[in-house]
Amino acid sequence: MFAFGLPDDSRPGRRGRRLWLLGVPTTLAWAAAGWSGSLGLLDGFRLMSLNRVGAWGADAGPAASLVLFFSLAVTVASSLGFAMLWAAGPSLGRLAIGFRAGSLAAALGVALGGGVAIPSWTPPESVGRRLPFAGGDGEPWSDVDWVVYYEPYLVPAVAAVIALVLIAVLLREFLTAAEADDRAEALRRYGREVTGYVTHVEFTDVWVLGNPRYVVHVRFPVETGERTVVTTMVTPVLRSPARGSAVLVRYDPQDPEAVLVEPDPAGSPFC
Repeated sequence: MFAFGLPDDSRPGRRGRRLWLLGVPTTLAWAAAGWSGSLGLLDGFRLMSLNRVGAWGADAGPAASLVLFFSLAVTVASSLGFAMLWAAGPSLGRLAIGFRAGSLAAALGVALGGGVAIPSWTPPESVGRRLPFAGGDGEPWSDVDWVVYYEPYLVPAVAAVIALVLIAVLLREFLTAAEADDRAEALRRYGREVTGYVTHVEFTDVWVLGNPRYVVHVRFPVETGERTVVTTMVTPVLRSPARGSAVLVRYDPQDPEAVLVEPDPAGSPFC
């Protein structure tokens, strides 16, 4: 395990609590968006697609109010979802967890909101056949029309399946991240601590939450001489690493792969 840590007051447990605290209102906001979007947008389009060309006429007032409510709910939900990215932590791995957690909140919210809206969908005036036009016979529904007809059930069902998949993915990622955090914490407490120096810096052209990501080579002393590890780090622009920067290295003499690199407060600062 090669890792580069930055000073951060947010421990893994605190980051997890932040995701949970943000996840609840985010899910509720997406549930409101799913409910209002189903009844304010999808319901009218569904009726027009099946057999009511003038579906907006009778329901124009309530539909307009629901569309406005839907717009507000999506705005709030999107803002909370973006906040979940920051709550996860400033690294690519944490960013991925935050993104998937936000996606889970969205899928779960749409599933809940769409499910609550099922009894309120407007039934078509004719099932299986379009309404006759100008005295002619109505055309039978196509396969697509039947899919649209069951849309009140398909929308929450598809969202629920996506939520289940994301739950499985997130559970695996959380377990992996927790194991990595435990290893890093064990190195902080019991690892051998030495001062290392950055010997090479390479910008990866990747930005994480507005901060650049670098590949750094760090040389540090061990019992048998010196070792060099290659790892990645994300820092603010004004604290970018440079050759000769002092860093704090903790390693396990029994496990060559277990190395934790962090800035050394007593060493030379980053440029």
